[in-house]
Amino acid sequence: MVYKIKIKGELDKTWSLWLGNVDIRTEQTEDNGVITTLTVELIDQSALFGILDHIRDLNLLLVSVNQLGEDQETGIRGGSAIRGG
Repeated sequence: MVYKIKIKGELDKTWSLWLGNVDIRTEQTEDNGVITTLTVELIDQSALFGILDHIRDLNLLLVSVNQLGEDQETGIRGGSAIRGG
């Protein structure tokens, strides 16, 4: 399963291996904020929770978690989005 995890703020690409070899991309938003998107292929939900634990341990604000469909590169597969404040 492939997940896109968005967090508020910038996360340096050097964290990629510590988080489980994720692809890290940072973008500037229209409201002058920074969002970092982590894209990672995981074997199960337990592995997802491990990544989310790392995000919590780094005191990062979780924006969203989206499971991508098998034929999707981006977007949300129906009913799979988890959004945080």
